[in-house]
This record gives sequence, C-alpha cells and structure tokens, in this order.
Amino acid sequence: MKFSRRQLIGHSALLGATAALPMPAWAMGKMDRIVRKGIDQVSGAKIDLHIADGSFSTGGRVGHAIAVNGTVPGPLIRMKEGKKTLLSVHNMLDVDSSVHWHGLLLPFQFDGVPGISFPGIKPGARFDVPFTPRQSGTYWWHSHSGLQEQLGHYGPIIIDPAGPDPVQYDREHVILLSEFAAMHPHQIMKKLKVAEGYFSKQKTTATDDYDLSGEQRRMWGRMRMMPTDIADVSAPTYTYLVNGHGPGDGLELPFKVGERVRLRIINGSAMTFFNIRLPGLPMTVVQADGINVQPVTVDELQIGVAETYDVIVTPTQEGAFALAAESMDRSGMAQASLTSQPGRKAAFPALRDPPLLTMADMGMDHGEDQGGMDHGAHGAEPTQPVDHSKMNHGPAEPDATEHSTMDHGDTSGGDAAMADHDMAGLGGMNMRDTSMLPDSVEVGPGIDMVAMNPQDRTGFSGLGLDKVPHRTLNYRMLKSLEMDHNKRSPDREMELHLTGNMERYMWSFDGKKMSAVGDAPIRFGYNERVRVKLVNDTMMAHPIHLHGMFFEIVNGQGHYQPKKHTVIVQPGSSATFDVTTDEPGDWAFHCHLLYHMHAGMMQTVSVAYPEGAAA
Repeated sequence: MKFSRRQLIGHSALLGATAALPMPAWAMGKMDRIVRKGIDQVSGAKIDLHIADGSFSTGGRVGHAIAVNGTVPGPLIRMKEGKKTLLSVHNMLDVDSSVHWHGLLLPFQFDGVPGISFPGIKPGARFDVPFTPRQSGTYWWHSHSGLQEQLGHYGPIIIDPAGPDPVQYDREHVILLSEFAAMHPHQIMKKLKVAEGYFSKQKTTATDDYDLSGEQRRMWGRMRMMPTDIADVSAPTYTYLVNGHGPGDGLELPFKVGERVRLRIINGSAMTFFNIRLPGLPMTVVQADGINVQPVTVDELQIGVAETYDVIVTPTQEGAFALAAESMDRSGMAQASLTSQPGRKAAFPALRDPPLLTMADMGMDHGEDQGGMDHGAHGAEPTQPVDHSKMNHGPAEPDATEHSTMDHGDTSGGDAAMADHDMAGLGGMNMRDTSMLPDSVEVGPGIDMVAMNPQDRTGFSGLGLDKVPHRTLNYRMLKSLEMDHNKRSPDREMELHLTGNMERYMWSFDGKKMSAVGDAPIRFGYNERVRVKLVNDTMMAHPIHLHGMFFEIVNGQGHYQPKKHTVIVQPGSSATFDVTTDEPGDWAFHCHLLYHMHAGMMQTVSVAYPEGAAA
C-alpha cells in the first residue's frame, strides 16, 4: 500500500491512541516483580510485545528494569523475508514508550522514534506495525524513549531468508551483549553532567605503572584528559551481560563436535564497546549489520554499540570454550561457555591491562600506523568527478587523487622515544583552535577540542587491539558478498563533524545539539547518491547510526563496499560512507552511545518523496 506522508502520520497517531488489550498477569506486579533473565522467542502472523516495569537482579545487584514480555532482554522476534507480520506493541508503563526496529527497512512512520517519525506510545496504549520484511539477517529492537534502553527495553530480531541461506550452519546461538546497573540511568546521566569522569576507575597517578613520561603527563593534564579515558561508564558500575546473564550465572551454550555453529552477536548495550574472542577457536565473520559479507577469519573483533556480527565457529574437540566479551576499557567482561558437556564451564582469561589513548586519538598523524587510508590508492569511489558546487556542510573530502599513500612502518609495538617526541611536539599545537573548523560548525561552549589532522582509520581494529599478537577485524577487511555492478558515483559530498565538550558532557553534530537543530534537518533529495565524511573532533569513539537506510563504508573495496547501518568513527579520525537516499521520510541520525545521544548528538535526516508523490 502507498500512503502520503500526511496520511501515514495520521494513521500512526490513530494506532498510537488505540486502547490496549487486557494486561497480562505477569505485568501486574510492577516493581515488586522480579524480571526473568534470558530470551524467549516469538513469531507468527501476529506478535504481541508488552512493555512493563519490574525489578532485575544479577551479581548481587538489584535495580529497576523495563521488561518486554517479562524478560530482560525481551523476546527474540523471528520472521521470514516476504512474509507479513503484525507487530503489536502494548505500553503498560506509566510513561510514554516506543520500539525502534534497528536496521529494518520499513516506512518511516513505523520506525519508532518519538518526535521524528511518530508521537510515541502513551501509557495504556497500543501501537501496531504491519511489516513485510524485504531483507534477511540479524538485527535488534530497542526503546527510543528517554533512557529506557539502559533499563532492559531491547531484544534481538532474526529474519530468515526467503530462499537458501548462503551461510551454512548446523546450530545457532544469539549472543546479545548488554549491561546492567543498579543505579538508575537518570542518576547516571546527572552524574556525567556534573563530572564526566565520575565513573572512571582507571585514572593515572604519579606512581602507577603506565608508560608515561613526565612531559606526557603534563601534556595530558593540559588537555584536561587522561590517556585511560576510554569509556564514560564501565565496571564496577556496570555488570556486563550475555542474554541477560551476568558472569556469575555460568551461561552455557551447547555444541556438538564438528558442528558449524553460527553466533549471531548483537551489541545491545547502552555505552559499551566489546572486544570478543573465544581463545583457541577462530571466528569466521559472515555477516555485518545483517548483510552478508565474504567470509574472513579472525581471532578477535571489536563490536561497537548497535553493531551486529554473525560469525561461524567449528569446535573440533570436546570441552568448553570461553566466549569472552571484554569491555574496551578492560574493566569487566561478559561471559558464556560454549560447551559440549552440560555443566562443564570454560576457564576465562584474566582482564588485560587497559589500553592508552595515543597521538592518533588526538587527531595527530605522527607516523604511527593506525590504519590510515588513502582512498585513491585503494580504488575507492568516486570514479567520476564530483560536482563540488552541490556540496554543503563545509569542505568535502579532497578528491581521492590528491591523497598520497604513506607507509611509516609498523610501530604498533610502541616506541617510548617516538612517543616523547610526539608529546613534545604538542607544545606548538592548539587543539582548541576552532578557526580550523568549517563555517558549518557552530563554535561555542559545546566544543572543547578540534582534531589537528584527522585521518581515515578504517584499517584500525579498535582501541587496544592494535597490540595483540593474533588476528583482529577491521572495516577494511569487510567485502560485500555480492558485487554491485550498478554503483553510481556520488552526486555530491558533505562533511559532518562529531563535536563535544567532555568536561561539560555536551555532545553534538557540527556543534549543534538536537534540541537546537529544530526544523533544520539534514535534507536529501529522493534517490540521491551522497558521500558523507564524518570527522570526529573528540577523543572518544562514536558509533554513528543512520535510521531507515543502509550506507556503504568507503573502505577501498570498490564495487564490494560493505553495507552497514552503524559505523564506528575512531577518536580524532574520520570515516566516509556513500548512501543512496531511496527511503522517503524523516529519519534519526545519531551517536548510539545512549548518554551521548541524550545529551544532543542526534539530528534528523529528511529524504524527499519522489517527484509527483504526495508528501
């Protein structure tokens, strides 16, 4: 069915006001009811999701939870490509709620973002989403209201392909990574606003073992940062979960020797990047963000908030393997045992030393190999000249032919003398020189850092993984399974800056918070081909998510550029993607770190309807 935008918004508002069905018995108890751990499965022509308050407990901690159908995480929604389903969401809370279907292609008014695509679901109301999948793969769903996602309002989605699955496997397990905090998320947000380092337990001191010279310490002090400032919130505030189970629960995932086991890994956390490995068991990546990729075998990978990776593992002997999902700052670990014998638990590796931020994370290229990329040398698009007269949002990325390939050798092992030289070189640099920013960036108190020389770091495996002795994944290794012979060159380019003031805990795009953007969305014509360069002027990694459309990471793979819905932009660096804007409507575009989004790092993308279509 085809509707105008006006008809669709009216239709969604009507559905949102529909009276709810009778409340199920499990939802009656509210906060005195303990929420179950684990993932149920729902499927069929009609799927009901009931959102209600509860109390969740793990690792000796108890706190407020928002459960869906009585569990945290909520149920696995299983659908089939091309088969119609009615998703019926019932809000049993005392406040508004919502469900965003992360990565799914559907009309914008069902996307589930209050204030952008629909008004939200009022207390006691129901919202119906008629949905016929036109894709397959591993995805997830979560609230887009307030900070409900942190409380447990999330769950996995699997869409089975209409035809044969190109990924052959004998068994599958969903691995939904998240975190739990006894502290309420509104209190966490308040503490971050008062002191952004409130939750950091890995501060450097004059007597610690970190390899920093006195000059390095002074330079970090002038930056008002620490090289260990990796995560805003981490352990011990968080207990890290696999499918709702903390490390003490001893979650077991069965296998038989010789099976091809498909692990559908979803990062459904609010704030945590995870480094995932199964010591002694290689992982073959076969899917990224729901889209099949050419198989690539690694020993460890970093998964940003909101990303998904499907991997195949093939245990060739009896026993138990540790599935270790270590937080990027290495303060804690989510754990599960892949085991062939019930009751047999794996031995988990100890937490590794915390990684340290480097000059590259400040946006300075001093010769360290951080996965920088020369687009021209790697054959990236565009293959035809871009009409720079159509550019907006500041200077676009220079033409690919103007770049030069730089090979400085492998310095990943660290060189103290070079590090001292790099730090000393900071004396003549002003990392708060906002005159370096394009006119499109609104300079003000929301910006406290400007990357001096941001490089494309799609070849970087992630903080801490550049120094491990085994194989790690990076974006440049991803190639789509199918070649796109009809790939168009970009019609235009745009540049967006990821900006922030860490001390004041202010986050934004181009210096403008979502609350200040108002009625000035990022506008695209229908079916435009746009190259978007994201420049991270902060010293934190940001997982940037575009609703409603997939984009292609410009990673040197030409017609095999991988499609994703979320891209990690490393600290002090840039990342570039191409997008074909063929999904009309208003879509959210934001950092998927929940507290960064809540603090303002979010904008609206508005895609025009085709010429002649009613809007």
